[in-house]
Amino acid sequence: MSKRLVAWLIVGLLAACGGNSESAGHASGGQRLEGFVDLVWDEAGGRLLLRIDSLDAPFIYQSALARGIGSNDIGLDRGQLGPTRLVRFTRSGPKILLVQENVDYRAQSDDERERAAVTESFAISVLWGFDILDESRGVYTVDATGFFTRDAHDLAAALAANEEGDYAVDPTRSVIFMPRTKAFPDNTEVEAVVTFTGKPTGEFLRTVVPDPTLISVHIHHSFVRLPEDGYEPLPYDPRAGVIGLTYEGRGFIDYASKIGDDMFVNFGVRHRLEKTNPDADVSDAVEPIVYYVDRGAPEPVRSALIEGASWWNQAFEAAGYRNAFQVKLLPEEADPMDVRYNVIQWVHRSTRGWSYGTSVVDPRTGEIMKGHVTLGSLRVRQDYLIAEGLLAPYDGDDVPDDMLEMSLARIRQLSAHEVGHTIGFEHNFAASTQDRSSVMDYPYPLAKFTPEGKLDLSDAYATGIGEWDKRTVLYAYQDFADDVDANAARNAIVNETIAQGFKYVADPDSRAVGSAHPDGNLWDNGADAIAELEHLMKVRNYALRRFSAANIRVGRPEATLEEVLVTVYLMHRFQLRAVGKLIGGVYYSYSMRGDGQEPPALVDAAKQRQAIDALLGTLRPEVLRLPRRLTDRIPPRPPGVPRSRETFSGFTGVVFDPLAPAASAAALTVEVLLDPHRAARMNRYGTPDFASLLNQLLANSWFSVPQNTDRYDDLQQQTNLIILDGLMRLAVNKDADSSVRGDAFAAIDRIYARTQLSAPADPGMRAHLRLAAYRIERLYADPSSIEAEPPVVVPPGSPIGN
Repeated sequence: MSKRLVAWLIVGLLAACGGNSESAGHASGGQRLEGFVDLVWDEAGGRLLLRIDSLDAPFIYQSALARGIGSNDIGLDRGQLGPTRLVRFTRSGPKILLVQENVDYRAQSDDERERAAVTESFAISVLWGFDILDESRGVYTVDATGFFTRDAHDLAAALAANEEGDYAVDPTRSVIFMPRTKAFPDNTEVEAVVTFTGKPTGEFLRTVVPDPTLISVHIHHSFVRLPEDGYEPLPYDPRAGVIGLTYEGRGFIDYASKIGDDMFVNFGVRHRLEKTNPDADVSDAVEPIVYYVDRGAPEPVRSALIEGASWWNQAFEAAGYRNAFQVKLLPEEADPMDVRYNVIQWVHRSTRGWSYGTSVVDPRTGEIMKGHVTLGSLRVRQDYLIAEGLLAPYDGDDVPDDMLEMSLARIRQLSAHEVGHTIGFEHNFAASTQDRSSVMDYPYPLAKFTPEGKLDLSDAYATGIGEWDKRTVLYAYQDFADDVDANAARNAIVNETIAQGFKYVADPDSRAVGSAHPDGNLWDNGADAIAELEHLMKVRNYALRRFSAANIRVGRPEATLEEVLVTVYLMHRFQLRAVGKLIGGVYYSYSMRGDGQEPPALVDAAKQRQAIDALLGTLRPEVLRLPRRLTDRIPPRPPGVPRSRETFSGFTGVVFDPLAPAASAAALTVEVLLDPHRAARMNRYGTPDFASLLNQLLANSWFSVPQNTDRYDDLQQQTNLIILDGLMRLAVNKDADSSVRGDAFAAIDRIYARTQLSAPADPGMRAHLRLAAYRIERLYADPSSIEAEPPVVVPPGSPIGN
């Protein structure tokens, strides 16, 4: 008897058994799981069969990485969602195809022929072809094992992109994981253990996988019934702070739009939320939004996550809802990947990294079907380390509560922040300039001085939802009465927000060091960037003066003082960027014609010069140099406590390099000063121009010491070479404006001329000038030679609180 005939007979028996009981499935050789899409588990054959009873009906297919690799650098984390796809099953001869619809091109029209013209003009994607094993009374049975055990998360491509090696799925070691495979009335959940084989070529896999030639992860799949009708898509408004349907994109193209109208249509994403009584000032919700916290989060973190996420109910109350946003502990029997649950998931990695909030979104309408927050567990520990650096708290064996209190305050804010993304809201990096008006900013811990001159971290992070957040919830979630024009009412909300003076700068206009808006900054504080830098330098000086063995607990290796030192010595790193954005900066808004907002305006020239002076001040030797009493205190690393990315990179072997911290700090300032986009804006607008900035930079470095001085300063020489390196990289940067490259070459020529003057008496200075001349001559001969010069390796900064 052929294998195919045997398979047909087995499936026929399974189909004939029917019923709801698992015992019926077992009696026929398989376990039946009935739900949105029925499953049959063939234990003996290790196969998972699908029983498809509906063809050509659209539904949602969502994949995710249920168990990840654990390396922030690779970025394949537990709970990471893949793309959300609108799919359907369709039959063609002996096959059932799983087809992904193309939702990027549409015709929002009642005319079927008009819709068909668009559908037939653009390609679809066939995700899989299943052989039909059995057909009985309109139900098709297919073997879906290969579909579920494939590389649905593009893990092999991610490893290759990270230069970790070439990997491929090994089918012999990839199986269905039945404990997380379930069927429910509106969704079917399948999980698989997928093993990849390959040869590791990078540095990260070896640190997180027992055998880096064999990587086994869990990939989760969800088939989800589409939401019920009745949801009203939210019009996307770039001024409102909501996430668009395609996030930072322009939405979809509607070919049924009238000629002259914008063909690009975008919806804001949000959960479905309705008031039981839209006419009332305050009303219960028909169905509240509920988020569930991962039971894997330990106390006291778990309670902090619940408390912080619950802040959002304050915003919904301000919009007239009663108890419409709730946060609970995930039920014991629940699966975090189950699309019925909005989840705040606790994730571990080998190194610190980003947390993020993503959502399963109906691609047709923007309705959020599941919010999924991923919080890195090392964030709270990094904040604890920052507090240890600032407070030097360990006089003896006692451990004060201050560090834990600050760390939990950050976790509350982080929970609220990431949940904010999953309910539909963008970053607002201008909130820090308006008294911390939004949890959707990245907050730097606010350190204050008491009247007695001590450092106070009790207000390091804000508590509660922000005023900007209340405005975004009002726009996105207000439920209007039937006799109200909802679009006009939402536009009125946005106009009122603008009239109240709220600032909004989104992620794309903030993250890059060379972005233009002075208010768009990550990890900054205060309305005056220069004043805050001055304040941070005072805090830094305070902490460095008190830095001692009291910064680590009794019994810890004294070499680990270096990790604490990094957080203190480089604590001004983010404020440098905030000050830098004043130089060549432009204030602007996401204005729409007729909304009355001001046109773009350059930062005042005097303010720009003040910012240049402030940045140059951070390169002064007295700012960069660490006292000997501190550097001599840090011993070589003991066995079992090696150096890591969280320590400074120096040239003195096992002994702490006293110049390494200064190299990192100088490199951060030079990066800001020599950013090519900022330089181009300076040259375009000329207030001041880039050449004048370079003149000041050289006057405060290469030309700050008389030509024939006997003074030898190793720290100043190091800073000089870092500046030269930055100029050379800028001069050969093909993406930089030609005028900027010309200015950079002119500065290099001036430095070279300095090296050709009569040699100074000091032998160290002579060697320094000779090295500079050699490097410049190499650049003149071969511009690509700069690539052979390794840049300064700076300990990682952002995300600061992870």
